[in-house]
Amino acid sequence: MEILVTGGGGFLGRYIVEALVKEGHSVSILGRSEQPELASKGIRLYQGDLQDPAFVEEACKNKEAVFHVAAKAGVWGSRQSYIDANVLGTRNILKASKQAGVRYLIYTSTPSVVFNRQSFRGDNESLSYGKDWLCHYAETKAIAEKESLEADSSAISVCALRPHLIFGPRDHHLLPRVIKAVLSGRLKIVGKGKNLVDVTYVKDAALAHVKALAALQSGKACGKAYFISQGSPVVLWEWLNRILSELNIPEIKQKLALPIAYGIGGVLEFIYKILNLKGEPPMTRFVAVELAKDHYFDLSNARKDLDFNPQYSMDQAIQETVEDLAQFSNN
Repeated sequence: MEILVTGGGGFLGRYIVEALVKEGHSVSILGRSEQPELASKGIRLYQGDLQDPAFVEEACKNKEAVFHVAAKAGVWGSRQSYIDANVLGTRNILKASKQAGVRYLIYTSTPSVVFNRQSFRGDNESLSYGKDWLCHYAETKAIAEKESLEADSSAISVCALRPHLIFGPRDHHLLPRVIKAVLSGRLKIVGKGKNLVDVTYVKDAALAHVKALAALQSGKACGKAYFISQGSPVVLWEWLNRILSELNIPEIKQKLALPIAYGIGGVLEFIYKILNLKGEPPMTRFVAVELAKDHYFDLSNARKDLDFNPQYSMDQAIQETVEDLAQFSNN
């Protein structure tokens, strides 16, 4: 099958590309950066911007399936920059896919689309889209997911996956940022430190995407969204401290009450906006809530409709991740 993966050179995207190639598919990627290593393996690169409709149309031509993984992540930046990347970029993909006769589209979403400042404890996909967003990423991903699922029709089958806290080898964002914050003494436990969260090993996240394509081909999953994780939540701060301990990095012990962290985040957001400071604030209100509250979800629908079952135990996933992170922390 001829398949296009947007963001195919990124963390999750690259694992999806590798999994699809292993399945025997012909894969192209769409991204803004050169990917010489992937090009050397015969993978075609469409280098450009998702906000360019003509470019996106060209990339989608003669493709049978599209995995739309690319997005502007993070918790800081102008609302318009997130709309441009996550909403308008997705609209261009949807329009181009329909024009090109693409049969299957898998949209990579996030559990943040249901963010409402409250805890989630084993909830399923019947949850409503969020409110009181606190960050443009969550809001724009919700808009894009909703529009993607609404595009499902007899002409194009669409589903959305919501992997939670993806980690693993080749990650240059989540855990490396945690390590930097710990080494600089900036990261503290927010709340009581007992909150349960879902995490997703990147190889299993990629597997879920491959399974989603098969499900759409068999007429399942059409127009639906699915939470994806390792299937059993972890105590966030114990999980992080285990990884730090295996890297011989001092564990996080200091605590900060959620109301205080939330207040600090609000003040920092105001200062960064007023002074137009570069980079992200060290704390935001959204991050404070996410670090302190439970957020884990029911995997039953993904197991049933996608035949998705994580292949890696947490011990295996952590071992492979730590081996890769050891190189990062020693640099």
